Amino acid sequence: MDARELFNQTTFECSKLITNRYSTSFSLGIKSLDKKFHFPIYAIYGFVRYADEIVDTFHEKDKAALLKDFKRQTFEAIEQQISLNPVLHCFQMVVNEYQIDHKLIEAFLHSMEMDLLDIDYEQSSYEEYIYGSAEVVGLMCLKIFCEGKEEDYQKLLPSAKSLGSAFQKVNFLRDIKSDYFERGRVYFPGVDFNDFSASHKEKIEADIQKDFDHAYEGIIQLPRGARWGVYLAYTYYLKLFDKIKRFPPDKILEERVRVPDSKKLFLLLGSYVKHQFNTL
Repeated sequence: MDARELFNQTTFECSKLITNRYSTSFSLGIKSLDKKFHFPIYAIYGFVRYADEIVDTFHEKDKAALLKDFKRQTFEAIEQQISLNPVLHCFQMVVNEYQIDHKLIEAFLHSMEMDLLDIDYEQSSYEEYIYGSAEVVGLMCLKIFCEGKEEDYQKLLPSAKSLGSAFQKVNFLRDIKSDYFERGRVYFPGVDFNDFSASHKEKIEADIQKDFDHAYEGIIQLPRGARWGVYLAYTYYLKLFDKIKRFPPDKILEERVRVPDSKKLFLLLGSYVKHQFNTL
């Protein structure tokens, strides 16, 4: 391995480490993909995780300035095809190799900027935020899975957006305690968490279920090398969603719902059997 290959490999290993440290569920999902997809998806996760950390974690810093500089460095890395920031270097390699539309990256960073503003979300801004924060991430991954086959990408695009949307809305429900009580964020339009009723919760859940149903239609059409990993993430979030549905509104406000690691292992084995026997 020459020096350049070593540098490239090391930067991908950094994003792999970030993924493993921050998300056991996505780590399991990535490991369930064909090996050729591992590092590109790690690179995307590392990029979006670090951008998200800027707006969610460093409250004592000038987050707007940090995000602005991160955005500048991102597009500079893509243009110059190099960065000494390992997360941005491996991300630019993936963007350039798979020809990921820069508008997807712009939309993602715009949603991160929205998190720095005190927004009273209406339906249009809610949809704009979800598109940028979650749907475009699914589209970046889909671009990798389709390996340059534009017809496949366009066919699967709507369901990939639905999957990202479902994941993000489940996150919103799961993270109400931290989003609202710690950061003052309310993403759901017309919802007051000081008066969060069962009917509010059921309306949100019906919308999420539609996203999950539409997403599944695309998952079963994914290339075989990507299908199991995406399906595993889908089943994990579906299990999390099912658990959230069983919680009353007041408990959702007080507790962050999670799926135990033992249950994740069970979902891993069950999804593997279905994948192997083509019964997804």
